[in-house]
Order: sequence, then structure tokens, then C-alpha cells
Amino acid sequence: MAPATESFIIKTPCSSANIGPGFDVIGLALSMYLELHVTIDRTKTSSAHPLNCRVTYEGEGAGTEDISLDPQVNLLTRVALYVLRCHDQRTFPLETHVHIKNPIPLGRGLGSSGAAVVAGVMLGKECGGLHHLTPERLFDFCLMIERHPDNVGAALFGGFVGTYLKPLAPEDVARVEIPLSEVLPAPAGGVDTGAKPPSPPHGIGHHIKFPWAPEIKAVAIIPEFEVPTAKAREVLPTQYPRPDVTFNLQRIALLPVALGQSPPDPELIYLAMQDKLHQPYRQTLIPGLTEIVESITPATQPGLLGVCLSGAGPTILALATSNFDEIAERIIAKFRENKIVCNWRLLEPADGTTVTWA
Repeated sequence: MAPATESFIIKTPCSSANIGPGFDVIGLALSMYLELHVTIDRTKTSSAHPLNCRVTYEGEGAGTEDISLDPQVNLLTRVALYVLRCHDQRTFPLETHVHIKNPIPLGRGLGSSGAAVVAGVMLGKECGGLHHLTPERLFDFCLMIERHPDNVGAALFGGFVGTYLKPLAPEDVARVEIPLSEVLPAPAGGVDTGAKPPSPPHGIGHHIKFPWAPEIKAVAIIPEFEVPTAKAREVLPTQYPRPDVTFNLQRIALLPVALGQSPPDPELIYLAMQDKLHQPYRQTLIPGLTEIVESITPATQPGLLGVCLSGAGPTILALATSNFDEIAERIIAKFRENKIVCNWRLLEPADGTTVTWA
């Protein structure tokens, strides 16, 4: 007999994508966590809340229009409903309370939407008792919603990952029941037509975990403004010069090996983290970006390994082995020249999403 009340906690790390040249390929899970504290009270026979689900929230964006407490609107619960409805469950169990604790800054390049998608898929699995869903199958669900595998791969599996995405046919993603997460500022799709949504094709994406030298930590310098991912993609060209593509291919071939070597080689890592496919184009959205990336090197800053834009930005990620405060202050000073206020966090590679039952 099932207990009258069940409770569990889902913990999903933030992530940084690209790490320089690995555009839409490389992801790194980091030690700042989205948490869902979930309670299911099976003593209830009815619910006053939409879809039997009450949503509460604390953390980044609380009280703003960016965060909806309506389970029909919130990306996280819409994703969970997609998983449930693919398995013939139209609503959450009576009665579900999802309390969201989110320290991950929104729209800053630290994978806040990727974490929401991964945590949402896991929420659907646990609420629906869908224990047959393996992590690889959950990845398929994530990639139907969030079409860039680097952040969701890191948030789901943890560590330093390379990801691969199989192109989908237009008919695979045409249904309005699929809650696409990035196409529009607000999530598109996820419409309840009453029909059963299509289950994802199998094997949409694959991942591989790369080694990571234990000495290396990540200094995240987080400016106090947002860069929506859709806007950051709009500034990218539709075609690239061949030398720029070759430049990135050369570096992406070195980067996973360089970051796994102990002790780390600062000169090799600094060169391997350079990019010509996305960072130069995004400097229009992030004042001082090029100067920041180029102004601090292992030769001028002991402990530094390399500097890059985190995801679509505006967060700057500096990989380092020591002198973390000094590195952060130097980059913050560059932002200050453009009258941009920042804070910073020292982060480490993190394990993937976990579920802990009370």
C-alpha cells in the first residue's frame, strides 16, 4: 500500500556551455543547484489547483513576470506534464506541491532553462512512477524540448560532457503539445489539445564524459543584466569563413584532452579555449567582452588557465587553479569600466541530476 504522503527532492546543477570553441557541443555541470521539493498528498480526493498541482517559488526572479506559479504556464511543470501525458497521465497526482528553490541567475548563460527542462523531465518521471525511463531515454525527452544538447546533457549526466544531436524530421517536432523551451522568450508549444503527445524518437542525442583535472575550478563572473538566448543567437551569422571554422575545429580537438591533464598546462588550455564562431559576434550584446577575454592571460595572471563566455552570456567563465579572488576582481574591474555591476561565484564540476526520497 502506497504511503498517504510522499516527498522527494530533485537536485539539478547549473551548467556552462561551449567553454570557448565547443559551440553547441561542450557542456560543463557546475555546483549551483536548482532544487524541487515535491510533496504528493494522496489523502486528498480533489484539488483546487490547476492540474492538481500547487507551485511555490523562491530564488532568482521570484515575484517577477519571468516566473509563473501557474502549472499550465511554468516551463518546469509544462515539461513534467509532457512526460506524464506521453504516458497517458493527463494531470499531476492528487495533490502535488512543487516548491522550487532556484539560485541560478536567469538569462545569464548558466543554463537556467536547461536545468528547468531536466528537472521538469525528472519531475514527470517521479510523479508518474515511470521508473522504466532510463537517463538516456530522459535525454530524448529533454531534447524534444530544448534543442541544444550541451546544457541539458551536462545538467542531466553531470561533469564535463560532449554531446551529439541527431537531426529530427519536421514532423517529429510539429505537434503543438511539445513544450519547446527556447524558440520564443516565453515557451512555445505545450498546448493541451486533449490528444496524447508524440513520444520522442529513441536516441535523439548521445553524450560522452570527458576527464577533468581535479585542480581546475571555475570562476563565474555574473553581470547584473540578461542576454536572452534567442537574442544571442540572432547576432550570429548564417555562414562562416572556412578559416574560422578550421580555427575552432583545431581547438575543440585539443580542449577535452587539455582540461583532463593533471597538472594542467596553462598555455595549452588558454589557446584551446579560443573561439571565432560565437564570441566575436556577441560582443555587441556584452560591452567589453573582447577586451576581457584578451586582457588576462596565464602569462599576466598566475593561476589562470583560460577565459570564455559562458553559454550565450553575459557571464564570463574563467578556469583557474589558484588566485580565484584576484582573477574575479580583474574581470569585474573591466566590466566596471563600462558601468556594469557584477558578482561572482567559485564553482566546481558537479554530478548530474539526483532524486532523493524522504
